[in-house]
Amino acid sequence: MDLGLSELGVRDWSVIIATIAGPILAVQAQKWLERLRERRNRKLWVFQQLMATRASRLSNDHVQALNMIDLVFYGTHFFGIHRRTKGETSVVEAWHEYHDHLGNKFDDSTFAIWNTKGDELFINLLFAIATDVHFKFDRVQLKKGSYSPIAHGNLEHEQNLIRKSVLKLLAGQSALKMEVTSFPMNEDVANAQATLQKAMSEAFAGRGALNVIVKGDGAGS
Repeated sequence: MDLGLSELGVRDWSVIIATIAGPILAVQAQKWLERLRERRNRKLWVFQQLMATRASRLSNDHVQALNMIDLVFYGTHFFGIHRRTKGETSVVEAWHEYHDHLGNKFDDSTFAIWNTKGDELFINLLFAIATDVHFKFDRVQLKKGSYSPIAHGNLEHEQNLIRKSVLKLLAGQSALKMEVTSFPMNEDVANAQATLQKAMSEAFAGRGALNVIVKGDGAGS
């Protein structure tokens, strides 16, 4: 005797629903895990780039990683609602504070203070990112654990000086110093000029004579 739909028990319905929904839920769970893995990989990329270039903050890789922070740590959208974890919020706030500092102007007298403050804010940013991606670094390690050859530091400093000097020169704020020590001169020409000057001096002083040739126009009688 066949059983009607109304005669199926709760257990039977549970088995049917699980059989139908199981593969669908498994696929959705797999997609969710893949999205989480992709988000973490993007965060790790930013952290790795900043760690690798923390001693050369003018490099293109360093600047590119900084500019990706707002996107990578933006958070998620769920049914139109923007959600951001506590760790992501800390990273974004630390980045905005550091970004605001980078936009502050400085001169030669205030550069040391500006640079020290920038180092502090940058380390705060690195620490926030490390915490979000579950890496255990303390601030001292982040600050003093980098390595940069002295030659690289000197080169970067010299490049900055050259850039500033060129900008001041183009803006008319400084002048290009020139010192002329001698002019190139042909020895024969110099001797001939000296002989001519001597002859003219003697002629004007009455100790010599000037030979003057007067040419007519050819129409004389």
